[in-house]
This record gives sequence, structure tokens and C-alpha cells, in this order.
Amino acid sequence: MDQDSHPERELLEAVSRITTFSTTSPSGKDQNQPQAEMSCQERKENPEKDDLKGSSASLSPNSSMTTKELQEYWRNEKRQCKQVKLVFEIPSTRIVEHHLSKYVMYKIIILQTGSFDSNKSVIERRYSDFEKLHRNLLEEFSEEMEDVTFPRKTLTGNFTEEIINERKLAFKDYLRLLYSMKYVRRSKKFIDFLTRPELQEAYGCLRGGQYTKALEILLEVIGLQARLTRGNPVSIVPTLCAIVVCHKDLENPASAFEYGEKALSHLCMHTSHKYYIPLLETMIALAYELGKDFLSFQEKLEEWKAKKDPIRIFTLKELAVREYVQ
Repeated sequence: MDQDSHPERELLEAVSRITTFSTTSPSGKDQNQPQAEMSCQERKENPEKDDLKGSSASLSPNSSMTTKELQEYWRNEKRQCKQVKLVFEIPSTRIVEHHLSKYVMYKIIILQTGSFDSNKSVIERRYSDFEKLHRNLLEEFSEEMEDVTFPRKTLTGNFTEEIINERKLAFKDYLRLLYSMKYVRRSKKFIDFLTRPELQEAYGCLRGGQYTKALEILLEVIGLQARLTRGNPVSIVPTLCAIVVCHKDLENPASAFEYGEKALSHLCMHTSHKYYIPLLETMIALAYELGKDFLSFQEKLEEWKAKKDPIRIFTLKELAVREYVQ
């Protein structure tokens, strides 16, 4: 009996240590100031440490998770620690002509190494998108980017086969080099370059009531977004919740519930997250509609309400339509 309970006891002791640290750490302006003044260089040299602090900063010390939920949480955390290696290929291009403009779109295929990746991500970017990324990264990582070369514009011949092929190879090497620098690949600017245009289009469709189109784009981008933010899974919660909203409005409650569970699993230790309560309320409604157990969600909701002052809570859909508003 005692031997069987060791993993449980160790797990609960670990959570207890987190709780003790969270509740005994002093608070206030003076306490927070040194953290705010931490140098950019330190964050760049220790990205793993910085990610760990970021992921644990919003852990709820009063979590009511069961032992089984805690075990699942730590299993997920351990999986997130495994590095995902991505490779970038640019197999083709296409020339786009509008009334007053002409440019080349580069097709970028992003694959995960080490296993058969059936969910490859395919995006398109033009020269100006790469140029903007380079400028942004130079601002944030000027010292580290000083030796990174970028294909220059030419006054003529931009649409010749020779120049396009040269840039294809140059941009492929450029992306590989950026991804090899962990502080760059984890930066918001790099991740936004690879995901933001698609997410903006998806949320625009969602706001316009085009749920099928929005869902199609969101399902395409969520895999890449998850790979790029593997060390910070909470960051994909808004996308998962947008998928829930689309499935729900398309009257696919089972699929909505499936993605809602995925989102909730990332928030089980982050109960202060703005999506937590709206997601719980949605999961209660979906579980009731599907004839599933909704009492566990209801208990978490009541527990949260008992600890917090009454505040205005947006619905899940109201939160979703506010994302990526230009």
C-alpha cells in the first residue's frame, strides 16, 4: 500500500512546494522591480530559465485538481520540455500581379524532424514580409543578428528566374539560421511572422460569421503554432478556444467539446487566465448538451466564483472576436 502511494505523495509534495513558494513570496512594487529590470542579455542567455518562470508565474496555488489531473498536468509539462526541431523548405514560388503592384510569393513548407510529419504546415510570404521580419529582429537582437545576411533588393531583374531561385535558397537558409538561435525562434516576432497573417484572416472570418472558413484556417495553423510555442502551451489557448467557438456555431458540439478539453488542460494550473471561466461555462453547456458529466466543470466554476469578487466575464465568443483586431 505504502509503496503504491509513493508517486502520488511525491506529486502532491511537489505541488505543495509550488504552493508554498507562491504564497510566501513577498509582493509589492519593490519586490517586482528587480524582475522588471532583468537585462535582455540575461534572458537571451537563459531562455529555458525564462520560459520556466513564465510558465509557472500564473500557476494557481489554490488549485483543486485531483491527483489524476495533477499527474496528467506534469506528464504534459514533461512532454513540452522535449525540443521540437523544425526544418524549412521553399519548393516553389508564384508571381502575383495586381493593377498597381507585382510581387513574388514564396511557398514555405515547415516540417518536424525525427518522425513522419503528416501535418506539415504550408504558408506563403513575400519579400516585404521577410524584410519586415529582419528589421524587427535587428531591433530586438541587434548584436546576435549583425552577422546574419539578408538578400538585398535589386533595381531590376527581381522577377527573373535566376533571381527568384537565388532568393528561394537564401530565404530557406535564412529561416534555418533564425530557427537555430533559440532566443530568436522563441521570440514573438519570429512566431508572428509564421502564424499571424493566417490567424488574422481566420479571426476576420470568425467576426464575419464565416465559421467554416475560419475553422479551416485555424485547424491549419494550430499545429504549427503548437510546435513553435511548445515551451509555452498556454499561448495556444486563444486559438483552441476560437476553434471551439467555430465548432459550436457550426453545431458540432462533440468536436467543440474535444478542443475545449485540450484548451482546459493547458489552463488547469492557470485559473487566472482570462479564458478560464468563459471556457468552463462553455464546457458546462456542451457537456450538458452531449449528456456528459458537467458537475466537475460546475464545481470548478463555483469554487472560482467563491474566491473572486464578482466581475464582468465575457463569453468565449466575445473574447474570440476581440483577438487580432487590427
